[in-house]
Amino acid sequence: MGINYIYGYARVSTQQQDLARQLDMLKKYDCTEILTEKISGVKADRPELSRLKDKVRAGDSIVVESFSRLGRSTKDLIELVEYFEGRGVKIISVKENFDTSTPQGMLMLTVFQAFSQFERDLIVQRTKEGLESARARGRKGGRPRVKDSKISKALKLYDSKEYSISEIVEMTGVSQATLYRYKNNQETQKKDDQRDNQMKTAKINMYLRIENNNKFVRGKKKVKEETEQYLKAHYNLECPVIDDYIFYVPYTTVNGLTEEVYEILREIDNMADMRNCFIETDVTCDELELNW
Repeated sequence: MGINYIYGYARVSTQQQDLARQLDMLKKYDCTEILTEKISGVKADRPELSRLKDKVRAGDSIVVESFSRLGRSTKDLIELVEYFEGRGVKIISVKENFDTSTPQGMLMLTVFQAFSQFERDLIVQRTKEGLESARARGRKGGRPRVKDSKISKALKLYDSKEYSISEIVEMTGVSQATLYRYKNNQETQKKDDQRDNQMKTAKINMYLRIENNNKFVRGKKKVKEETEQYLKAHYNLECPVIDDYIFYVPYTTVNGLTEEVYEILREIDNMADMRNCFIETDVTCDELELNW
């Protein structure tokens, strides 16, 4: 019978943050090896986590200080836990008192899966409501479509290359400027169609209030500094004005953007928690009419 190993995994989001607190907690579990990395949880490529996935074998255990150190999002966390469980590897999270080898741990995992599905359903519902609200105010999703039959005729004549601009103007009554404008829109639409699956960037507005948990705590200023360093390093933070922040998040889908924003909030909340502080936030993306 082979030897079962205990692996610890610790992570912080920036080079400036300290791993000491997590390491002290993991050492209590007599870990065979503790893997550490200083990298944002939103990064899909985490070398030490990948190395951990390669090292573990059936019967081994993985210990983390909290779920936020392991998963990038609820969905990512559940996928990781299921990945390790499928290989017979036990997961222990100290902060949440979670252990997949116990009935209570498996019950919690089932609840997490239900909440993950609930979160996805809420995203779909909010997106649908946002689009309906926009339509009610006269805003239409998608690119403008040419409806005027004269415009369509003018474009067809232009594409045939058999008529001069002046002839097309005379035949359709569409001005030269209008024809060129619609033609440019048509070309732009073709280019946009080719870029549909490429990365976009969303401008995020965030109100962030950080407070100490009690009058004996003085971590508020440090949390604010760490938050700004984190957002500058990963999301091109603009110069903050008191409690108002503007930063930019790359995304390909609205659901992906929402998961990334939630991960950012989890990172900030964890920074605050580590210094015995709490946060209040209001996050919006005006261009997509989203609110978190």
